[in-house]
Amino acid sequence: MAVGVFDLFSIGIGPSSSHTVGPMRAAAVFAGELKESGALDRVASLRVDLYGSLAATGRGHGTMTAVLLGLEGYHPEVILPEEVEERLASIAGTGTLNLAGAVDPGAGPESGVALPYGESDMILHPLTVLPRHTNGMKFSVSGADGEVLHEATFFSVGGGFIVREGEEDAARKELEESKKELPLPFRTAAELMGRCASKGLGISDIMFINERASRSEEEIREGLLHIWSVMEACVETSLKREGVLPGGLKVRRRAPDWHERLLKETKDQDPDYRDPKYWQEWVNLIALAVNEENASGGRVVTAPTNGAAGIIPAVLYYALHFAPGMDKATQADRDDVVVKFLLAAGAVGVLYKEQASISGAEVGCQGEVGSASSMAAAGLAEVMGGSPAQVENAAEIAMEHNLGLTCDPIGGLVQIPCIERNAIAAAKAINAAKMALWGDGTHRVSLDEVIVTMRETGKDMSSKYKETAMGGLAVNVVEC
Repeated sequence: MAVGVFDLFSIGIGPSSSHTVGPMRAAAVFAGELKESGALDRVASLRVDLYGSLAATGRGHGTMTAVLLGLEGYHPEVILPEEVEERLASIAGTGTLNLAGAVDPGAGPESGVALPYGESDMILHPLTVLPRHTNGMKFSVSGADGEVLHEATFFSVGGGFIVREGEEDAARKELEESKKELPLPFRTAAELMGRCASKGLGISDIMFINERASRSEEEIREGLLHIWSVMEACVETSLKREGVLPGGLKVRRRAPDWHERLLKETKDQDPDYRDPKYWQEWVNLIALAVNEENASGGRVVTAPTNGAAGIIPAVLYYALHFAPGMDKATQADRDDVVVKFLLAAGAVGVLYKEQASISGAEVGCQGEVGSASSMAAAGLAEVMGGSPAQVENAAEIAMEHNLGLTCDPIGGLVQIPCIERNAIAAAKAINAAKMALWGDGTHRVSLDEVIVTMRETGKDMSSKYKETAMGGLAVNVVEC
C-alpha cells in the first residue's frame, strides 16, 4: 500500500522503531504464518539469527525481548508496557516461550506451543550485513526430526516498517500500483508543489484527499486526534516517573523536575496558562518527556521513528500553546490545528520514505531526527498560515541543518545523545518554520535536493556511525 500518514505515525512501544517495533512486528508475522500453516504442533526447536545493527545494538534497543514477544504473537500496536513486563518475566522464570500463543487474542495460552527457550537459540552476527539492509533477521523452526518446518528472513527498514526477503520487488510494485489509486499521488516535493499549484490547495489538503482513498473523513480526523492523544498520554505518564532510566547508564529523568519548576513559574496564573517567555523550556520539556518514556520501553508514537518520537509532539505543543491566536482558540480550532499539522508533516514524511530513508542504521540520525525535524517544521509552517512554498522551505531548512548527523548511541541505548537531540531538533524545526514564514517561499536549495543529499550522505557515512555503537560518543564516553 502507498505510504500514508497512519504508517508514519503508528503506536508502539519503545525504545526503537527499527530495533524494537519492526522486529516484534516481523516475529509476530512469522508466528501467525506458522500457526496458519498447521505445523505449529510439530515445532520442537527455534532459531533466530540477528544481523548487522540489530545484533550490534540489539540489547540496548530491546531487540531480543521484542523478538520473543513477537514470536508469542504480540503486535507492537496493541501490547501494553505492563504486558511486556509480565511476559518477559514469565519467559525468564520458566525458560519457556509460548510460541504463537497470542496470535488469536482471547484464544487463551493453550492456543500456542510451550517451547523451551534459551539465549543460545538467538544467534548474533554484528559484523554480517545482509545485502538488502543492515537490520536483518531470520526465523526458523524445526520438528523433532530436525526438519525445517518454516523459515523466513525479514528486514526492519526504519519507522517500524518491515520487508520480507525475496519480496522486495513485489512490495515495490505493489506500492507503485497502490499509488495509482490515489487521487493526487506524489513522490517528490516538486510533484507535491505541482499538485498544490494546480488545485489551489495546501499541502495538508493534498494529503487529506489522498487519505480519503482508504478512509472516511471522520475516520481520518478521529485517527489523527487519537494519535495526538497517545502523544499527550505519553507525556503525562513520563511526568509521573522519577529516578533513572533503565539500561545501566544511570541517566536521570529530568522531565518531572522540569515540569514542576515550570509550573512554579506560573503558579499564580490559570493552570492552562503558558508564559510565552518560557516557550522553549516547554518545548524542551515535551521532547524530553516523550523520549524518556521511549527509553523506558513505554507506549509512544513513531514520528516517524521512536528515536525521534519527541520532536513532532514538542513542536505541535508549541503550535497549540504559543502560536499567534491560540490563546483564544476553541477546542474545535485546536483539533483542526492537530489534524492539519499532522497531515502536512505526514506529507513531508512520505517524501523521505519514498526518496531516501528514515532508518538510523541505514543513513544515520539525519534520517531519524533530521526527518522528524523537517516534518515538524512543515507542520508548524502549515498551521501558522504558510503557503505551500513556505512550508516546503521550512522542511528544507530543517533538514539542511541536520545533514550528516550520526547515530552513535552510548551503550546502544536510545538515551545519549538521543533524548537531548530531540529537544534541540524541535527548536530547530520551530526556527526553520519562522525563517520560512518571514520569506516569500523562494529559496536557492529545494527540499528534493536536500533529501537526495541526505540519502547520499548516508551512503557515504561510515557504518560505525550508523547505529552500531562502534564510533563517536559510543566509544569515546565511558559507559559506567
